[in-house]
Amino acid sequence: MHNDISYFLTSLQKRGLAQLNFQDLHELLRQELVRRIDRGVVTGSRLAQKAGFQQAHISNFLNRKRALSLEGLDRVMEAQGLTVEQILPVDLAAGAASEEEAIDPVEAVPIVSPSAAIDDAKIAGAAVIETLPVVGARLRENRAKPAPRRTQWERFVAVRVDAQQASAMAPVLAVGALAVIDRHYNSLAPYRANQPNIYAVRSGSMLMLRYVDFDDRHLILRPFLREFPVQLIGLREGESPSDYIVGRVCLVVAEV
Repeated sequence: MHNDISYFLTSLQKRGLAQLNFQDLHELLRQELVRRIDRGVVTGSRLAQKAGFQQAHISNFLNRKRALSLEGLDRVMEAQGLTVEQILPVDLAAGAASEEEAIDPVEAVPIVSPSAAIDDAKIAGAAVIETLPVVGARLRENRAKPAPRRTQWERFVAVRVDAQQASAMAPVLAVGALAVIDRHYNSLAPYRANQPNIYAVRSGSMLMLRYVDFDDRHLILRPFLREFPVQLIGLREGESPSDYIVGRVCLVVAEV
């Protein structure tokens, strides 16, 4: 990721935003991590474990006693699923948008209830709670693997992550974050090598956000945190995993 950070800082300078340097980015990340720890989204020890640091190293960073290298910054951001844009102040983030984003139209992804995400092939206006603006390219770049009966469904919807979902999937999913679901990806095939997909799955009347495996006619819903139980969904005769997989979580936007 460090090449992306270097490129991003260079692009800021070209756009007259040179006041944001590596030290500023370093401090913005520190503030975001402290905020997450204060809210209980992650702990210092968990952060250190996922990023591959000693806990004392992370503690010193959080308390401004030690700086991270560019590589260390990358590791921490990757461990928390953060991008540079997500930790920028809003005014700088807007000014730092790439030229492609500036001319690419923004699409409004409907934020809906879990039941609407599960059942509604077309999202009616009355079902839209809010809308999430997303640059069109961010949506179009997603590869589709739809089940045949889902090809005519409205593709992208978003749901807000509640406390129950976040508790089992923290820090990957935080309370209040918006999970954008690609309802044209109903396959269990990995989207990226060596990286499990997060799926929205129908479990009874509930929508679950989990990692998913399939074994012996059962969908296996796995949480991120091991202290939470694995859940099984038994498939009846004639059913397939795509009957339960609502879609792949393709984008997570924190605190919109």
